[in-house]
Amino acid sequence: MTKVFKISIACMLFTCCGLPAMAQTKQQKIPRVAQMPFLPKPLQIIDYKALAIRFDKTVFDFNAKGEFWPLVWLDSSKKNFPQTVVGLYTAMGDVRQGINNKGMFHEALATMGATLGASLVGINKTNQQKRNYVGMLKNYFNKETGWNIMMNNTCPEVALLGGGYGRDWWYDVYPNVLFYAVYNQYPNEPGFTEIAHTIAEKFYSADSILNGNYDWSYFDYGKMTPMKNQICAQPDVAAGHAWVLYAAYKKFGDPRYLKGALSALSALQSQPKNPTYEVLMPFGAYLSARINAEQGKQYDMDKMLAWSFDGTAICREGWGVLVGNWNGMDISGIVGSTVDHGGYGFLMNTYDAAWPLVPLVRYDQSYATAIGQWMLNAANAARFFYPQYMPDDHETIPQIAAATKGVIGYEGIIRKSSYAQHENLSGPVAQGDGPLWVPRKNPEVSQFSVYGSGHVGIFGSIIRKTNVEGILQLNLLATDFYHDKAYPSFLYFNPYPTTKPVLIKNEQGKKIDLYNTVSGTFIARNVSGQTQIKLSPKNAAVIVMLPSGGKVTYAGKKMLVDGIVVDYMFRKK
Repeated sequence: MTKVFKISIACMLFTCCGLPAMAQTKQQKIPRVAQMPFLPKPLQIIDYKALAIRFDKTVFDFNAKGEFWPLVWLDSSKKNFPQTVVGLYTAMGDVRQGINNKGMFHEALATMGATLGASLVGINKTNQQKRNYVGMLKNYFNKETGWNIMMNNTCPEVALLGGGYGRDWWYDVYPNVLFYAVYNQYPNEPGFTEIAHTIAEKFYSADSILNGNYDWSYFDYGKMTPMKNQICAQPDVAAGHAWVLYAAYKKFGDPRYLKGALSALSALQSQPKNPTYEVLMPFGAYLSARINAEQGKQYDMDKMLAWSFDGTAICREGWGVLVGNWNGMDISGIVGSTVDHGGYGFLMNTYDAAWPLVPLVRYDQSYATAIGQWMLNAANAARFFYPQYMPDDHETIPQIAAATKGVIGYEGIIRKSSYAQHENLSGPVAQGDGPLWVPRKNPEVSQFSVYGSGHVGIFGSIIRKTNVEGILQLNLLATDFYHDKAYPSFLYFNPYPTTKPVLIKNEQGKKIDLYNTVSGTFIARNVSGQTQIKLSPKNAAVIVMLPSGGKVTYAGKKMLVDGIVVDYMFRKK
């Protein structure tokens, strides 16, 4: 028999339990998020987990029928490792890919991102269709070039066909961030530990050589020297270095990796202007929160969060998080250029921003309300990238939308289309840049982004709906890779002007206690079945599910239950 307990978040202070009372955590604002609606309209939160499962089943089907399908092929060039690997289209119909160019042109952003996304929603990619898609990722480890890091392509022969390889820093660093995330999911995959060690050594050595100066276009990891070219400097790559090194420290325990992570994060913090370039700055904000909590440091998380959101980037002009209601549709929360044609947000960037920003709240709950509000907006707006959710008169190619089989979205959403033939469309306009990559050769269908759509599992692993439309349950552990032992932790944000009752399900099979890090209270004891809590208006709660009757202890600012940290910012009144 299911029991429902009705408990107010405002009640049951520690003093009721014979424990010291904690002060309510004051909520910090992110100025850009403060410009977003509390409740975006029209409101519809789709099932991103189900979408991620459908994407994987559909896109990794070698027998898929239809023009431009299948979207996968086999690359038998055996670069870096003696194995045949899978290639995945970057965009539908991209003429550079498939059997063209000897089958060698495929990107880690697509293949590795799709593998991670599927893994996050529970799909085992080591034995699917009798193929080990996880092990295939090793071929992006460029040992034949002497760089000995993960790169966006398997070899330089095809690198100039697309973006990034060996000349655009974020493209070289981000595949290593993706790899470490995949490694977290598959720690026993043969060869991964050796690769992870080598990457960490490369990044540690690179940071030592850079010595706090990340003002370069890229770093030659073969010659171990920083380089400049026509691409502007990308000092936010320090966030990628720091994230990988801290992950390596948590995995291997080598204090040099911690030293390197701190060095890189300090280099990022020292920037006088917003250095945001593509996807890495939010990882700097997350690391600031986590390292402050775990290592007792004082990194400026406020600064890095503002840089992640506010659109004041210099090199990548206006890069940040978009805000606005365009012709009755709230697009706030998507990530990209805030200035290009009035604003141009991208699907991959939006998905990937949630990866570091949501678990940040575990380590600093003072941003629970702000992150909750942003994620509600982002989750609502992200559906518009998909043709089945965007009105036809706001799409560039609705007439061929069926080609996506319902699992591929447009690459971006723009306020005013950058294509002359579509300038008459009212914003927001769903479109993609694929036809511009190979002018007069790439078909219109290449506006549909396979690489961006493959990252849907990030949202799919984090977001669950509750019994109240518009109040989401956000899983704080789903993408908090290499975290210390932790209890299930969830963020709830109430966007309404009135108190709302929300059901929390206990799926652990034994009685639990519920603790809210925002209010500093145990809000329920000995819970089995479902618990109803009341969320106050326009506020958030971070609920940690603890073993019932666990022993509470304290260590500095930390509050622990049975030796596991529950609250990193415990403050007695």
